[in-house]
Amino acid sequence: MTENRDDDAHDIRLPDPALVSRTMAEVAERSQRIVADFMRRQAEEPAKADPFNISAAFMEMTARLMANPARLMQAQFGFWQDYMTLWSNTARRMMGGEPDPVIQEPRGDRRFRDDAWRENEVFDFVRQSYLLAARYFTSTVNSAEGLDPKTAQKVDFYTRQFVDAMSPSNFVMTNPEVLRRTASTGGANLLKGLSNLLSDLERGKGRLRIRMTDDSKFRVGENIAVTPGQVVFENDLMQLIQYNPTTETVLKRPLVIFPPWINKFYILDLRPSNSFIRWATEQGHTVFVASWVNPDERLTEKGFDDYMREGVLAALDAIEAATGEKQVNAIGYCLGGTLLATTLAHMAAKRDNRIKSATYFVTLTDFEQPGELGVFIDEEQLSALEGRMEKRGFLDGSEMATTFNMLRANDLIWSFVVNNYLMGQDPFPFDLLYWNDDSTRMPARMHSFYLRRMYQQNDLVKPGGIDLLGTPIDLRKVKVPSYLISTREDHIAPWKSTYRATQVYGGPVRFVLAASGHIAGVVNPPSSGKYSHWVNENLPAEPDAWLEGATELAGSWWPDWQRWISGLDDTRVPARIPGEGGLKAIEPAPGRYVRVMASD
Repeated sequence: MTENRDDDAHDIRLPDPALVSRTMAEVAERSQRIVADFMRRQAEEPAKADPFNISAAFMEMTARLMANPARLMQAQFGFWQDYMTLWSNTARRMMGGEPDPVIQEPRGDRRFRDDAWRENEVFDFVRQSYLLAARYFTSTVNSAEGLDPKTAQKVDFYTRQFVDAMSPSNFVMTNPEVLRRTASTGGANLLKGLSNLLSDLERGKGRLRIRMTDDSKFRVGENIAVTPGQVVFENDLMQLIQYNPTTETVLKRPLVIFPPWINKFYILDLRPSNSFIRWATEQGHTVFVASWVNPDERLTEKGFDDYMREGVLAALDAIEAATGEKQVNAIGYCLGGTLLATTLAHMAAKRDNRIKSATYFVTLTDFEQPGELGVFIDEEQLSALEGRMEKRGFLDGSEMATTFNMLRANDLIWSFVVNNYLMGQDPFPFDLLYWNDDSTRMPARMHSFYLRRMYQQNDLVKPGGIDLLGTPIDLRKVKVPSYLISTREDHIAPWKSTYRATQVYGGPVRFVLAASGHIAGVVNPPSSGKYSHWVNENLPAEPDAWLEGATELAGSWWPDWQRWISGLDDTRVPARIPGEGGLKAIEPAPGRYVRVMASD
């Protein structure tokens, strides 16, 4: 035993005094700047004590629990029974036994992937203790009777945020992987982690902005967003990109894509191997894409109607000028799909039939059940958000990014806390996470309208519930063929909510469900061989009935979409070269607008 302890001691390095001294001096200097910057910003914009309006929800939940003390006592008794079983099992393991675990983490939970969480009795006890406590907390708050659905959802969401934050994997002394690294580096990992933490505070100007990837490895237009093309039109809100053809003939109808302006368009053009834009050109489409501006205070009064007029309608005019074609196929992604559906209803009222087919990527039009984003939509939070936007003229991109990251906190927050701050490692270069961190701002007027009239009041799905450009919007008047692709694990646009549009549109509808989530399920090229999809020609009223009758097919949904859209009209014409039609080239793709950073 003594020899083993001596061998272990040789593996443990002591901290380098010079490194510690230099790091602490740097910490002192940088901390002063960070604190000064943070205090200045707080003076300009005082923080609200309860910005997410959580306290009222938890007070109501507590009152409901106290009204049924017997149920609460029963839950506590069950928890302590499980805990005592865990103590007993741990003692048996220490004496050489192999008892079954009391509880296991869900499949896919990567926090406990290190073997020591199971092979070492102490860490196995820590892991199972946490999982038992997490189950107790979440099940207890969910057992409160009489809560309205929105309050219950908020309590559940923030309880899980707390439970995730308290995971033993997030702390030095209870994470075996971090402990090993600390011993082997003499604590240099923690010093490097402290430096990483300060850098992230500096990036956020006093607020923590976690670096998810090595952004020095990416350049828009150089190694991402590189499909060749030209900007052929621009206005205050967008640049319209026309991409070079890769086939001698192309489908007569051009294809125009409207991405969400919550993010940048190049999620559809990350790399040649997973670029939907490049793939579409290879299938013979003349592809146009709207690259939205990253707005500042000058565009504060731009509204949803402006995105319709200066976005979709302006693009249709520009495409006709560039190609001579009046009729197009259109795609809308997420918020871009909501805009597309809204514009189609407006065009139907005006008897404008230039869009001959509509494809919706993970698009909500009925916001009655918007998933966990609904946690952030109540009067108190909306009023506070509008107050902040009124001062600046826009919603800062970091606020939107934080909201989306909270929906997957373990993957998009805590995993980076462990890697960057505890392990002291730099994040890996990952194009998807670079895009995710390349946030965009929202014009104040547009964003307030979107959140209130759609998320809060669900007016879009009501016939005539919204007027835009002087026209009542009724989605039931949309008669064009529609292709709806949703994803089974979508945390932003839940598929059962996007499915509701199948019961609304007046034309023929095809609904396809892909595996994975809001991004990976959509950006899934056939060459990857990943993620299946489900098809069903019938459209029953309930999504569960649709899935029960659906057939699962291996691989990407992209070929299914191509068969559908070419089946509508496969007439072909000679390939069109950007800038050689009625519109001259302004600059090469991806253009200027996409390069504007939210921090600029």
